[in-house]
Amino acid sequence: MQKLEKQFHIACTAGDIGRYCILPGDPGRVPAIAAYFDDAKQVAYNREYNVWTGTLLGEKVTACSTGIGGPSASIAMEELHKCGADTFIRTGTCGGIDVNVQSGDIVVATGAVRFEHTSLEYAPLEFPAVADFGIVDCLVRATKALGYPLHTGIVQCKDSFYGQHDPAA
Repeated sequence: MQKLEKQFHIACTAGDIGRYCILPGDPGRVPAIAAYFDDAKQVAYNREYNVWTGTLLGEKVTACSTGIGGPSASIAMEELHKCGADTFIRTGTCGGIDVNVQSGDIVVATGAVRFEHTSLEYAPLEFPAVADFGIVDCLVRATKALGYPLHTGIVQCKDSFYGQHDPAA
Protein backbone atom coordinates (compact mmCIF):
# COMPACT_ATOMS: atom_id res chain seq x y z
CA MET A 1 0.00 0.00 0.00
CA GLN A 2 0.99 3.57 -0.62
CA LYS A 3 2.42 5.47 2.37
CA LEU A 4 0.33 8.59 3.01
CA GLU A 5 0.93 11.57 5.28
CA LYS A 6 -2.71 11.44 6.38
CA GLN A 7 -5.10 8.52 6.39
CA PHE A 8 -6.88 8.36 3.03
CA HIS A 9 -10.50 8.50 4.19
CA ILE A 10 -10.51 10.14 7.63
CA ALA A 11 -7.74 12.61 6.64
CA CYS A 12 -5.98 12.37 10.03
CA THR A 13 -2.52 11.61 11.41
CA ALA A 14 -1.50 9.95 14.67
CA GLY A 15 -1.31 13.25 16.56
CA ASP A 16 -4.93 14.04 15.68
CA ILE A 17 -6.51 11.00 17.35
CA GLY A 18 -7.08 9.91 20.94
CA ARG A 19 -6.81 6.34 22.17
CA TYR A 20 -10.55 6.25 22.90
CA CYS A 21 -13.02 6.86 20.06
CA ILE A 22 -16.78 7.40 20.09
CA LEU A 23 -18.32 6.47 16.75
CA PRO A 24 -21.72 7.83 15.73
CA GLY A 25 -22.88 7.10 12.19
CA ASP A 26 -24.19 10.58 11.44
CA PRO A 27 -21.54 13.30 10.89
CA GLY A 28 -23.99 15.82 12.37
CA ARG A 29 -23.85 14.11 15.76
CA VAL A 30 -20.08 14.50 16.17
CA PRO A 31 -20.11 18.18 17.30
CA ALA A 32 -22.81 17.34 19.88
CA ILE A 33 -20.61 14.57 21.30
CA ALA A 34 -17.50 16.77 21.16
CA ALA A 35 -19.34 19.44 23.17
CA TYR A 36 -18.73 17.19 26.21
CA PHE A 37 -14.96 17.25 25.59
CA ASP A 38 -12.59 19.83 27.00
CA ASP A 39 -10.71 21.77 24.32
CA ALA A 40 -12.64 20.09 21.50
CA LYS A 41 -11.66 20.93 17.96
CA GLN A 42 -12.51 19.58 14.55
CA VAL A 43 -9.42 17.93 13.10
CA ALA A 44 -10.85 16.69 9.79
CA TYR A 45 -14.01 16.36 7.71
CA ASN A 46 -13.72 14.17 4.63
CA ARG A 47 -16.55 12.27 2.99
CA GLU A 48 -18.76 10.90 5.81
CA TYR A 49 -15.93 11.16 8.35
CA ASN A 50 -16.32 14.15 10.66
CA VAL A 51 -13.50 13.95 13.25
CA TRP A 52 -13.23 15.97 16.48
CA THR A 53 -10.69 15.50 19.28
CA GLY A 54 -10.49 16.88 22.81
CA THR A 55 -9.95 15.59 26.32
CA LEU A 56 -12.09 13.97 29.00
CA LEU A 57 -10.69 13.71 32.51
CA GLY A 58 -7.27 14.53 31.06
CA GLU A 59 -7.41 11.72 28.46
CA LYS A 60 -7.30 12.50 24.74
CA VAL A 61 -10.51 11.28 23.08
CA THR A 62 -11.93 11.41 19.58
CA ALA A 63 -15.40 11.38 18.06
CA CYS A 64 -15.56 10.22 14.45
CA SER A 65 -18.63 9.60 12.31
CA THR A 66 -18.68 6.36 10.36
CA GLY A 67 -21.50 6.86 7.88
CA ILE A 68 -24.02 4.08 7.42
CA GLY A 69 -23.14 0.40 7.51
CA GLY A 70 -20.26 -1.94 8.16
CA PRO A 71 -17.95 -1.10 5.23
CA SER A 72 -17.59 2.61 6.08
CA ALA A 73 -17.38 1.83 9.81
CA SER A 74 -14.56 -0.65 9.20
CA ILE A 75 -12.66 1.94 7.15
CA ALA A 76 -12.99 4.48 9.98
CA MET A 77 -11.87 2.00 12.64
CA GLU A 78 -8.91 0.71 10.63
CA GLU A 79 -7.66 4.22 9.91
CA LEU A 80 -8.29 5.41 13.49
CA HIS A 81 -6.35 2.37 14.73
CA LYS A 82 -3.45 3.25 12.42
CA CYS A 83 -3.46 6.66 14.16
CA GLY A 84 -3.23 5.07 17.63
CA ALA A 85 -6.84 4.41 18.72
CA ASP A 86 -7.51 1.10 20.45
CA THR A 87 -10.93 1.45 22.08
CA PHE A 88 -14.12 2.13 20.11
CA ILE A 89 -17.67 2.76 21.29
CA ARG A 90 -20.32 2.81 18.56
CA THR A 91 -23.25 5.02 19.41
CA GLY A 92 -26.40 5.96 17.54
CA THR A 93 -29.81 4.84 16.49
CA CYS A 94 -30.80 1.21 16.18
CA GLY A 95 -33.89 -0.76 15.38
CA GLY A 96 -35.33 -3.42 17.61
CA ILE A 97 -37.96 -6.06 18.05
CA ASP A 98 -38.38 -6.01 21.84
CA VAL A 99 -41.53 -3.96 22.55
CA ASN A 100 -40.14 -3.11 25.99
CA VAL A 101 -37.37 -1.02 24.40
CA GLN A 102 -38.67 2.49 23.84
CA SER A 103 -37.29 5.36 21.79
CA GLY A 104 -34.63 7.11 23.87
CA ASP A 105 -33.72 4.04 25.95
CA ILE A 106 -30.07 3.03 26.18
CA VAL A 107 -29.12 -0.32 24.65
CA VAL A 108 -25.68 -1.68 25.53
CA ALA A 109 -24.80 -4.57 23.25
CA THR A 110 -23.02 -7.49 24.88
CA GLY A 111 -22.53 -9.17 21.50
CA ALA A 112 -23.87 -9.21 17.97
CA VAL A 113 -25.26 -11.71 15.51
CA ARG A 114 -23.14 -11.12 12.42
CA PHE A 115 -25.85 -11.09 9.75
CA GLU A 116 -23.83 -8.89 7.42
CA HIS A 117 -20.73 -9.41 5.32
CA THR A 118 -18.11 -6.85 6.35
CA SER A 119 -17.02 -8.78 9.43
CA LEU A 120 -16.31 -11.85 7.29
CA GLU A 121 -13.30 -9.96 5.91
CA TYR A 122 -11.80 -10.08 9.43
CA ALA A 123 -12.90 -13.33 11.07
CA PRO A 124 -14.80 -16.50 10.16
CA LEU A 125 -18.53 -16.54 10.88
CA GLU A 126 -17.96 -19.03 13.72
CA PHE A 127 -15.96 -16.43 15.66
CA PRO A 128 -18.39 -14.69 18.03
CA ALA A 129 -18.78 -10.92 17.98
CA VAL A 130 -18.62 -10.22 21.71
CA ALA A 131 -18.17 -6.83 23.33
CA ASP A 132 -15.35 -6.19 25.81
CA PHE A 133 -16.76 -6.96 29.26
CA GLY A 134 -14.93 -4.09 30.98
CA ILE A 135 -16.31 -1.52 28.56
CA VAL A 136 -19.81 -3.00 28.77
CA ASP A 137 -19.61 -2.86 32.55
CA CYS A 138 -18.54 0.81 32.49
CA LEU A 139 -21.35 1.72 30.08
CA VAL A 140 -23.93 -0.11 32.19
CA ARG A 141 -22.75 1.53 35.42
CA ALA A 142 -22.72 5.00 33.83
CA THR A 143 -26.20 4.54 32.36
CA LYS A 144 -27.59 3.40 35.72
CA ALA A 145 -25.87 6.28 37.54
CA LEU A 146 -27.52 8.74 35.15
CA GLY A 147 -30.90 7.06 35.60
CA TYR A 148 -31.59 6.26 31.95
CA PRO A 149 -33.69 3.23 30.95
CA LEU A 150 -31.19 0.46 30.16
CA HIS A 151 -31.30 -2.74 28.15
CA THR A 152 -28.39 -5.13 27.60
CA GLY A 153 -28.09 -8.15 25.35
CA ILE A 154 -27.36 -9.48 21.92
CA VAL A 155 -28.02 -7.29 18.88
CA GLN A 156 -27.97 -8.08 15.16
CA CYS A 157 -25.94 -6.37 12.46
CA LYS A 158 -27.51 -6.32 8.99
CA ASP A 159 -26.62 -5.03 5.55
CA SER A 160 -30.12 -3.93 4.57
CA PHE A 161 -32.14 -1.26 6.33
CA TYR A 162 -35.38 -1.61 4.36
CA GLY A 163 -35.08 -5.10 2.86
CA GLN A 164 -36.23 -6.95 5.96
CA HIS A 165 -39.48 -4.95 6.08
CA ASP A 166 -40.32 -4.99 2.37
CA PRO A 167 -38.27 -7.65 0.56
CA ALA A 168 -40.51 -7.44 -2.52
CA ALA A 169 -39.46 -3.82 -3.10
